[in-house]
Amino acid sequence: MDGICNYFLNQTTSGVMEGINNRLKLIKRKAYGFSSFDNFRARLLAFFSD
Repeated sequence: MDGICNYFLNQTTSGVMEGINNRLKLIKRKAYGFSSFDNFRARLLAFFSD
């Protein structure tokens, strides 16, 4: 109930954060077989860099 009331007070949603989480999960699924965490980290940084 608090979340619903906060939307009407602030007019903000968690949509941006949900989108970021979805992209992270997608990259993690595609990263199956990466040889190290450094490769996974490099993929994340490349994906989210401007």
